[in-house]
Amino acid sequence: MREIFGGASAECRAPVDAAALREAERRLGRAVPAQLGALLRETDGVADAYGTDVVWPLAHIVEQNLLFWSGETFAGLYMPFDSLLFFGDNGGGDQFALVVAPERDDVFVWDHETDSRMRVAGGIDEYLRRALAPDGDEGGD
Repeated sequence: MREIFGGASAECRAPVDAAALREAERRLGRAVPAQLGALLRETDGVADAYGTDVVWPLAHIVEQNLLFWSGETFAGLYMPFDSLLFFGDNGGGDQFALVVAPERDDVFVWDHETDSRMRVAGGIDEYLRRALAPDGDEGGD
């Protein structure tokens, strides 16, 4: 997996087991996208050299998405989040997501100040290479 990082410094954690992934999917009410599931089976989140969780641990992914999908907290502030599965952030409030309805591999950044959603990578591997690059160029400042 380290080849994904392009030699960048990253903190990897113990992998998620199949039972934990199934339980997360049960709680979310949908499948975790294949590319994210594959990454989580290798490491339960990825932190950059500064300790920012560019990929959150599975428990945080579940917690944050259930919050965003609840509608109650954000209904009057933002467009719906139902089609997104958030999985990481840049430490400055912007969050990264995969589109789950319809499912696609692209990674989008959600700007919390403008509610814009912009494509930043063609998949998790590209996102990680960019997010972990020395200049941290993942697309969400």
